Amino acid sequence: MITIPVPLRGERDESYDVLIGPGLLERLPALLRDRCPAHRYAIIADHKVAGLHGAALTATLGAAGLDTQLFMFPSGEWNKSRDTWAELSDAMLAARFGRDAAVIAFGGGVAGDLAGFVAATYLRGVPWVQVPTTLLAMIDASIGGKTGVDVPAGKNLVGAFHQPRLVLEDIALLATLPKVQVAAGAAEAVKHAVIADAAYGAELQREAAAILARDLAALERAVTRSVAIKAGVVARDVNEASLRQVLNFGHTVAHAVEAQTGYELLHGEAVAIGMSVEASLAETLGIAAAGMSRQINGLLGCFGLPLTVPDNVAINAVLESMLGDKKARRGSVRCALPKALGSMAQSADGEWTVEVDINMMRAVLERSR
Repeated sequence: MITIPVPLRGERDESYDVLIGPGLLERLPALLRDRCPAHRYAIIADHKVAGLHGAALTATLGAAGLDTQLFMFPSGEWNKSRDTWAELSDAMLAARFGRDAAVIAFGGGVAGDLAGFVAATYLRGVPWVQVPTTLLAMIDASIGGKTGVDVPAGKNLVGAFHQPRLVLEDIALLATLPKVQVAAGAAEAVKHAVIADAAYGAELQREAAAILARDLAALERAVTRSVAIKAGVVARDVNEASLRQVLNFGHTVAHAVEAQTGYELLHGEAVAIGMSVEASLAETLGIAAAGMSRQINGLLGCFGLPLTVPDNVAINAVLESMLGDKKARRGSVRCALPKALGSMAQSADGEWTVEVDINMMRAVLERSR
């Protein structure tokens, strides 16, 4: 078992560990008693994950004498909504879960965001644990305490920071993950390489075929490095006031494209498009030298990820979505942009995002067709 600490010692100690390795699900009962003791546990999972792994998880916890109940919701990003949050919260209230309860988020990024927001708001907050089942959730979404739901105005615009007590990443769960989901998760690994570690990018390129083939050793290496990068950034900026903004590379465009496609794209696919567009933008602005976007596109291409804005997406609608993004300031679009592989740009005002002229953004988006 690999342990990566996430040290969060501000006004209160919210530190926790990310545990990585195959077969860790069997150790969850003992870890819950040690890291997140509770009278009852509400397991929140979508129907797909519950169908694949729900019986095994509830059986494991039940055999250890833990009182659990499984709460399910329909799979899909479009179900990460205030309505689903309300339904899950009401179901827990009807089942008489008290403040001595805890939540277990079991699934991909949607389940983590949604279950975390339930935990953050249920009876004004109960503890929770992340048990991610997708590559994207393991390397990115499960770390950092961001929780929330999507609303008509955009993605993740209603939410809260609520740190988990533990993140348990059983690599063996990735054996059932479809190849397209593995590729989508790899997009976030590429992001980590771009923002912090060029050598990791070269490693991903060498191991792309093994990762896509779900080789557990290759997956464990990628998960471990990505988790270490994200944990290091989160530990230095818990609430995204400064440095943590670099983790949004590709996401200004990605969130807008996702919204305009009705979330038909997987999140990682949208992030790949976003990174390709924003890397081109960095070159256009003179922040990055010519050729960097070609390097990033080549890395994304190793995983068969999309690089261009879909033809059926209106550029004006994408730009309108960007103006509602969380990073927007004073009516202008801001993006986290790389200077080179492994290095991000910091603006003159100290922000780790750069203000972008809307007309320049339009031109770059048009070129990305």
